[in-house]
Amino acid sequence: MAIKKPTTKSASVKKPATKKGVAKPATTSIVAARKATSTAKTSAKQPILVGILTGSPNDLPTVVKVRDTLTELGIASEIIVASAHRTPDKVIAYIDRAHREGVQVLIGCAGMAAHLAGVIAGHTRLPVIGLPLSGGIVSGLDALLSTVQMPPGVPVATVAVDGSKNAAMLAARILALKFPAINEALEKAALKERARYEQTADEALAKLVRS
Repeated sequence: MAIKKPTTKSASVKKPATKKGVAKPATTSIVAARKATSTAKTSAKQPILVGILTGSPNDLPTVVKVRDTLTELGIASEIIVASAHRTPDKVIAYIDRAHREGVQVLIGCAGMAAHLAGVIAGHTRLPVIGLPLSGGIVSGLDALLSTVQMPPGVPVATVAVDGSKNAAMLAARILALKFPAINEALEKAALKERARYEQTADEALAKLVRS
């Protein structure tokens, strides 16, 4: 008679229960989300409307004020260091790129023999603003005359020596003809400037009365 061996049931190991609705953090999902956010920021970036060219890196402290004023008005710009005399090919290459990328206004900033704005104007039909910089003869008189004395048919709208703010404001006024939002920003800036002026005048008169 055959003896049957007792059958043993294998112990089943229960897996720990996971809470429903609680998703495990997925590293790949986080990376994908970050990439999507980065792409969205890039696509939302404002197009460059104003190209600011300066002939020397030494001029950047003055030129940066042009960019800062444009930024306050909500206008995207970029600064390029390119000399009409030392790197003329770089100047021309940037003008070509500006045409392709939809830049609307160009500003040439230079001192001494300040031919940069004129060279720019000779290679484009875009509005060109000249910003003469001090540092040469009679605090920039040479740069002013070099910038403003253009031949007929090649205009450069020239602002005062070191007139960074007016260079930016003139560029903004040109753009305001096409972009209503910039016109609105200019109106707000004018009201703010008037309020600041009137406050300064009132404070000066009050100080005079007290003295």
